[in-house]
Amino acid sequence: MASISILDILEDTTVDGPGFRTTVYCAGCPNCCQGCHNPQSWDISNGRMVDVDEILKVILADPFADVTFSGGDPMFQPEGFTALARAVKERSGKNIWCYTGYLFEQLLQNPRQRELLEYIDVLVDGRFVEALKSDVLRFRGSSNQRVIDVVKSLQQGCTVLLEAYN
Repeated sequence: MASISILDILEDTTVDGPGFRTTVYCAGCPNCCQGCHNPQSWDISNGRMVDVDEILKVILADPFADVTFSGGDPMFQPEGFTALARAVKERSGKNIWCYTGYLFEQLLQNPRQRELLEYIDVLVDGRFVEALKSDVLRFRGSSNQRVIDVVKSLQQGCTVLLEAYN
């Protein structure tokens, strides 16, 4: 099975989406946003390669926590995250959030990233912009970032925002 370069897995976090979540923090990000809260994640070699099966065991060990992919940028390693997301959905049906510096519309144009979207429930997209930073935003760092209902967006063929968070 596939591997992913990760920095850490945090269990029972409440800052990366609603409710308790298991968050997989990956290494590798081409965006290098000024003011990023996780700049050590930019270099993929700062992570350690972990088999998807090992990550899946951690996720499935908590039947009450949903899942978040963060980083770095999970869309920088779409094959590994697609394998993980597919397994999560098949084995548990857990809700999956994903953070990315890419725009949703860009991801739709890349077949490898588009495939990962098929397993994502909510996408927080867009680069972090320090000048647009706000501490009152829920589950995003700057006001240009969007919280997108991926399932509805793919069904309707247009970007559908989750109004509760935008």
